[in-house]
Amino acid sequence: MMNHEINKAFRQRLNKGGAILMPGAANALAASVIDRLGFEAVYISGAGLTNTYLGMPDLGFISLPEIAQHTATIRNTTELPIVVDADTGFGNALNVSHTVRTLERAGASAIQLEDQVNPKRCGHFSGKDVVDLSEARSRIKAAADARQDPNFLIVARTDACATHGFDAAIERAEAFIEDGADVTFIEAPKDLQNIRDIPRRLPGTPQLINLVVGGKTPIIDFNELDQMGFGLVLYANVALQGALKGMHDALSMLKVDGRMDETGPVASFEVRQDAVRKSYYDDLEKKYSTD
Repeated sequence: MMNHEINKAFRQRLNKGGAILMPGAANALAASVIDRLGFEAVYISGAGLTNTYLGMPDLGFISLPEIAQHTATIRNTTELPIVVDADTGFGNALNVSHTVRTLERAGASAIQLEDQVNPKRCGHFSGKDVVDLSEARSRIKAAADARQDPNFLIVARTDACATHGFDAAIERAEAFIEDGADVTFIEAPKDLQNIRDIPRRLPGTPQLINLVVGGKTPIIDFNELDQMGFGLVLYANVALQGALKGMHDALSMLKVDGRMDETGPVASFEVRQDAVRKSYYDDLEKKYSTD
């Protein structure tokens, strides 16, 4: 399926209503697993990519070329819509425009942009700050103008809840919608009533909520969030946290026992090869063999 077809179908699905449960992937293998398990969309987490690819915390270390490379790699493994975390857009409005063009060409279906100062930090860390509203709005306007495919989505995130309060975050989201945002995302709300108020106070535009295991926002059942009216329910780093625990458990056992077989906490060799479509490439090799 071509990118524009994926993007059109994703916009139609969002407009249809009903929440979409969207896990994050820090690499193509995780995206492949997400696809095979039947999820409707995949999210490329800037935090997950920074943790996995660089082994560093989410403090603005990842670059646009690195995100674009991973977007293209993940697009090669799945036809799911890909929502890409592009942090602050890597600069001013001109940089944002370049970021949108780059990630759209790489295979993204949507780009997420936030209103933090540079360098940004994880939305569930303390010590965040946001740019003034005029600068934040210029990022969203530039993003909306830069897209080539009208079905490529702009996800506008605000971190103002932590610095200016919930009402200010709602006001920013309203402004971003005026500027062309297709989805808005109020990051790290702590209060359950505030969470309920987000879709109510921003009707007509899909809302994204980010549930971070161990983070600032309380974990709420998917069905309840669906009933509240959220469009996207994001678990940006469950795959990463699950993989990290799995690595720790398997390697700890290896360190203690000095051996590991398939009775241990590992996927089998066959499951691993299936995850990377080994049989598909075997068939291609046979098709083009000259023997």
